[in-house]
Amino acid sequence: MADLTFGPRGWTPERLDALTGKTHVITGANAGVGFQAARILLGKGAEVVMLNRSAEKSAAAVQELKQEFGAATPVRFIRMDLAEQASVRKAAEEVLQTTPRIDALICNAVIAQVPTRKLTPDGFESQLGTNHYGHFTLCGMRFERIEASRGRIVVVASLGYNMGLRTIRFDDMNWDQGYGANAAYSRSKLAQMMFAYELRDRLAAAGRTGVKVFVCHPGSSATSLIATSGSRTMRLIWWLMTKTPMVQTAEQGAYPEVMCATEEALTEARALYGPTGTREFVGPVGRGTLNAHALDKPVMVRLWERSEKDTGFSWGL
Repeated sequence: MADLTFGPRGWTPERLDALTGKTHVITGANAGVGFQAARILLGKGAEVVMLNRSAEKSAAAVQELKQEFGAATPVRFIRMDLAEQASVRKAAEEVLQTTPRIDALICNAVIAQVPTRKLTPDGFESQLGTNHYGHFTLCGMRFERIEASRGRIVVVASLGYNMGLRTIRFDDMNWDQGYGANAAYSRSKLAQMMFAYELRDRLAAAGRTGVKVFVCHPGSSATSLIATSGSRTMRLIWWLMTKTPMVQTAEQGAYPEVMCATEEALTEARALYGPTGTREFVGPVGRGTLNAHALDKPVMVRLWERSEKDTGFSWGL
């Protein structure tokens, strides 16, 4: 059933007030949903800092946005490869040196359905290493700046968290046995969600309530994600889906993360925001269904501890 908190059309950017003076940092913002989120925020006067792997694509995206909004538009990019912990740390340091406030860090970048098992330069399975470990370190290194700004962390998840094992296999984090593209993707997105909910719990326990943490998903949106990293079969399936009403535009897919980065009416800590229409793939944006396996507390705690160990980054919480 559609969430009607924001009316029959759900949350839309029409609810946004002017964002002049606000700074939003977005990973993976040179295309797709992340790029559309940047467009929406810039259109309301915010500053946007993109963290992207490709310098060439980032420069083209910045140029396109400046052509749309004006040469003085406050948008820039810093190169960062989420799959490499050294790159994440370097980019995080550069953000701290150049960005005095962070009103929201939107963890949008993702790789999906990688057809064959690959490892990152740090030795992690590629989807877990990029989607979860990269953002885990990034958020931790920027947390104090976000806290000083009384800002937000927005984790962009996926309904894919419901696929596969619905838990974390700590005895085989790198899928040395039985690798499956969808199962590995599902595990990486579940890990991101568990990180966010555990972070909320730890902040609450420490009395550090200045930072809000929200989890959302874009639904089924027309982007190049599957075409970029998916198998030939997945690309064909996705192409067929885009011809149906079960796929919405990339701009509509950006609404949940922009909402979570800006909407003052959001208060629920353990929630999953996104489309609330058919199968929650499309439809009015609001609070959707959150299944219990994403809130398995012993697994959340163990994942946090394992993530600190594997990345070598301690949050001190």
